[in-house]
Amino acid sequence: MKFRTKLYTSIGSLLLFITIIVVILMNMLEQSTVKMNVVISELNERIEIASTIKEETSLISGVLNTMLRDRGETINLDLLNAWENSNSNLQVAIDALEKRDTQEKSQELIGKFRILHESYRNLGQQALLERKINPNAELTPAFLTDLERFSQRMDQMAELLHGLQEQGMKNELLRSKDTYNWAVENIYIYLVIGLIIGISFTIWIIRSTSRNLHKVTDVMKQAAASDFDTLPRIEITTKGELSEIAVAFNKMAQALEKHSKMEKHVKEEAEELSWLNGQIAKIATLYPEVENVQMLAQLLITKLVPMVGASYGVFYLKEGNKNDEYLTRMSSFASMGGEQERKQFRIGEGLIGQCALLKRPIHLNQVPDDYLKIGSGLGEASPKTIMILPVLFEDQVLAVIEIASFETLTPIQIKLLEKVNDNLGIKINTIINHMKVEQLLQESQALTEELQSQSEELQMQQEELRTTNEKLEEQYEASKQKNFEIQEVSAALEEKAQQLELSSKYKSEFLANMSHELRTPLNSLLILAQILFENGEGNLTSKQQEYIKTIYSSGNDLLNLINDILDLAKVESGKLDVISKEVELNQLRDFIYRQFAPIANQKKVHFSIELDKALPMTFFTDEQRLQQILKNLLANAFKFTVSGGVSLQIRGVMKNISGNGGEGKRLERMFAFSVKDTGIGIEEEKQGTIFEAFKQADGTTSRKYGGTGLGLSICRELAQLLGGFIEVSSEIGKGSTFTLYLPNRQMNNEIVKMPTARTEAVVSLEENYLLNSDVQVLKEEPMINHRKSILKNKKILIVDDDIRNVYALTIALENHDMEILVAENGREALEVLKEHHNTDLILMDIMMPEMDGFEAIQHIRKIRLFETIPIIALTAKAMKHSKEECLEAGATDYISKPINLDQLFSLMQVWLFTKEE
Repeated sequence: MKFRTKLYTSIGSLLLFITIIVVILMNMLEQSTVKMNVVISELNERIEIASTIKEETSLISGVLNTMLRDRGETINLDLLNAWENSNSNLQVAIDALEKRDTQEKSQELIGKFRILHESYRNLGQQALLERKINPNAELTPAFLTDLERFSQRMDQMAELLHGLQEQGMKNELLRSKDTYNWAVENIYIYLVIGLIIGISFTIWIIRSTSRNLHKVTDVMKQAAASDFDTLPRIEITTKGELSEIAVAFNKMAQALEKHSKMEKHVKEEAEELSWLNGQIAKIATLYPEVENVQMLAQLLITKLVPMVGASYGVFYLKEGNKNDEYLTRMSSFASMGGEQERKQFRIGEGLIGQCALLKRPIHLNQVPDDYLKIGSGLGEASPKTIMILPVLFEDQVLAVIEIASFETLTPIQIKLLEKVNDNLGIKINTIINHMKVEQLLQESQALTEELQSQSEELQMQQEELRTTNEKLEEQYEASKQKNFEIQEVSAALEEKAQQLELSSKYKSEFLANMSHELRTPLNSLLILAQILFENGEGNLTSKQQEYIKTIYSSGNDLLNLINDILDLAKVESGKLDVISKEVELNQLRDFIYRQFAPIANQKKVHFSIELDKALPMTFFTDEQRLQQILKNLLANAFKFTVSGGVSLQIRGVMKNISGNGGEGKRLERMFAFSVKDTGIGIEEEKQGTIFEAFKQADGTTSRKYGGTGLGLSICRELAQLLGGFIEVSSEIGKGSTFTLYLPNRQMNNEIVKMPTARTEAVVSLEENYLLNSDVQVLKEEPMINHRKSILKNKKILIVDDDIRNVYALTIALENHDMEILVAENGREALEVLKEHHNTDLILMDIMMPEMDGFEAIQHIRKIRLFETIPIIALTAKAMKHSKEECLEAGATDYISKPINLDQLFSLMQVWLFTKEE
């Protein structure tokens, strides 16, 4: 087929192509419609996400406000989970909208909204944390204002985002409609233009084809007559079959030129590599002849310098030890032996030493004229290039080679030096090791004779060792038997420890129940005794008041006995905490004096406290335990002293104490607290037993003085906990002296626990309050009258399953003109509160049947009307953490049984006054 016929055939193909284009354009129009639907669907998703952001923003604000309004109780976990889930959903919606909506304005709004949300969430978490720590805490107005302001701004931002998405939907619908109309119009326009361009293009191709064919023919004729270094190119600017032929011919010409150049380059590299390998082989032939380093240096420098076209060379070998290394000149080439040529260089000295230090070559170009002279019989001149190379073996410098040349070294010459240098390090190391081996061989021959003489001595020693090994084996068998016995003992001890731990657990539970069972009847006894002694109706005689005072005093004695038993149990079980802090001696002195001055006046006994002025004013110890020991010792002193006096002396002493592990003794400065009395004294043989539990100096049934014998045992254990001890000296009829020694600690180098009311046993909390309460509680009639006016007409709910306590508390509260409601358990208390919404205060017992106090308090706090009603917890289970458990359950305050009425009325007065405010 002729070329012209092909061209006309292409015209028909062009018309067919235009028809296909039309079909494709129509298909594209349909795809545009589909794409528009996809865009609309995406916009709908964005609108839904914006709606989700708007709804979740309102939800987290409402839930947070609800949780913050619920003061006085623990945070509702369902609300807290809902708040956290809403925050998470909001964060997911923000991220989804940020990925889908890439508009600059939307991204800016989303960024601002994210910052607002993070700030609002942090403020909410801060408020919830504060509310969790202290349910009754009130948030500051400024904080609430910030919270509300952030909430409003988030709502505004969410509304803007939602509106922006809806506006985007409207704009996209209008734009899609315009796009569709524009596409239809352009299809027809492009169809007409395509037909015109196709016909014009066909005519242009027919005319230009013949012209381009002439160009191709001319270039091919020129290529046949040229060489392969430079070939002509076909220059055709039009596209088509001839253009492809031209491009293919030009690429072929370029490839032929490149191949020609590469062939020449490979040939040159092969020649250089052949020369390099030949020179390396010549150097290698020298190595078998070498016997020492001196010979190697001379042969190498003589052969290598002319090989690289140089005119001067020097070989330096490293010598010396690690502390004093230097490079010594071993051989040279064309050296003139001038004074300027040095024989040695230290590491780092000059370029030779620096090359060895850096472990890399140094190449100098444009050497000064006066740097070095290379001469012959006809004259001398300065070199142009100097090359200094280190000879390395396993990264250690063995030698340095210096070469100078009148001409610049070529790359192949430098490569030859590097190749020779690589193998040279191995050869030098081999020669040096060979020389060392020869030296060691000579030394070994000398040592062989010495070893032979020592061999006989070793044989004798082996016989002795064999005998010793037999004895050691016997000892090893004995030790294995001993270890087996130790393991059996360890297993028995471990089993015993588990039994003791279980026994301690049962003992703790027993003490807690015993405390409850003893304090419950004691509570009603003390309350009724106090009410009777107040003699509100004035119908008791003085004799009857004395009886009541005796009953009240006996009840307090029983309470002190319970306290002593619990303290001793805690000490023995190791559960008594030591809380060290700075103690001021002046305050300690004043506290002790206030406690015991009334007792001294009552017994008409002289009482004094002497404080050494040379002592420091403070030291570190557990102040509460120190007070407990001193009060116990002073109480005993007053109990056994009928006449004379009791004194407390505080001074500093030097005391011999045992060292760690009981080994040796050392002098240590200590505080001495001496309690002296002029009482009955203690027999010498009984002074060692009075510190044992339940042991007394006079333990017979006819003894004159009472007591349980626990006080001194507790004092001894507490003193040991504080790092000290107690000594006693006494004489019958003259009195006794108990001295407490404590270490003089002027800096708190121990772990100090922060004392809180919630971590101490209730027994210890009440100890100060109940001391001498039988004297103090009977002297407060004016305060009682004032209290009655505050508590009058208040409605009080008593929740207790013990009718004795209910009866006693009812009488005591009704004496202050209060209205009393009674419930036997927590469930009944909830029913009473539903009927009496105006209840002012609740006295809640903890241990009750059906529903205990903890559960009842939690249910009451969930009732909106009683979220802030004062609830005072009452319990006879006076163990560690009792108060903390009550407060965590939702109680407002806490008091243990037996209840001191003055303390109870004071708490009620405070909380009722707070409620009214």
